Amino acid sequence: MRQDSLIEVIDVSYHADEHVLLDRVSWQINAGGRWAVLGANGSGKTLLLRIASGWLWPNAGGEVRRKGETLTDLRELRRSIGWVSSGMIGSIPHREPTIDTVVSGRFAQIGLWPVEWERPTTADYQQAQAYLSELGAGELAERPFGLLSQGEQQKALLARARMAQPMLIVLDEPCGGLDPGARERFLEELGRYLERVPDLAFIFVTHHLEEILPQVDQTLVLSEGRVVLNVPTNALLTEQTLEKVYGRRPRQIIESAGRFWPIW
Repeated sequence: MRQDSLIEVIDVSYHADEHVLLDRVSWQINAGGRWAVLGANGSGKTLLLRIASGWLWPNAGGEVRRKGETLTDLRELRRSIGWVSSGMIGSIPHREPTIDTVVSGRFAQIGLWPVEWERPTTADYQQAQAYLSELGAGELAERPFGLLSQGEQQKALLARARMAQPMLIVLDEPCGGLDPGARERFLEELGRYLERVPDLAFIFVTHHLEEILPQVDQTLVLSEGRVVLNVPTNALLTEQTLEKVYGRRPRQIIESAGRFWPIW
């Protein structure tokens, strides 16, 4: 194990009934690593991340080490990984002020429910406001979370993920459902944010090549529960490798501002 390793997935498999959902997957995430996890729907992307984050055990073999330890307090592990997914949006109280939604991440809550022995402080609210501002969303603080656009909600969830001072942030298909304009605005703010926090480990899960930002230097590609490629991102961007991933060779790959669009 490298000294800066955060998570090591070693020959992990996962089965459901007769179906092999993950098949002997190995992967290592180091401190400060910037990863894209790419693959079609059903390829095993989210399942792999749930296992790596301690929400599931690999039920068909393999091992997961977190900071070199095979066994660890999974509750503490979950608090150290900020997870951002559009699936969280429906669980957050519709009328909750966005600043409270962000602060709730400090306590690993969905919706802020202060208890007597653990109440948010003025410093917590100041930090939440700072994280929103870093994402160009400072003016959203007092607006109800449920009235934000989906792109604004994703920014709020990203700020929320930072409140626990995580060792790693996972964005699980955060652009799903966004219209093209909202997607580009979100990715633009996300790119600027990543430039400001160079030491934060980060995983961006997608099945769209063009969503991979220039700041993401490594890419893991899954297909049918297996690792197809584990390469520097710039090595992925060829017609030959995309044919291996998708079973079809693009006619052209267009580069613009450090991002790449395949033309099929």
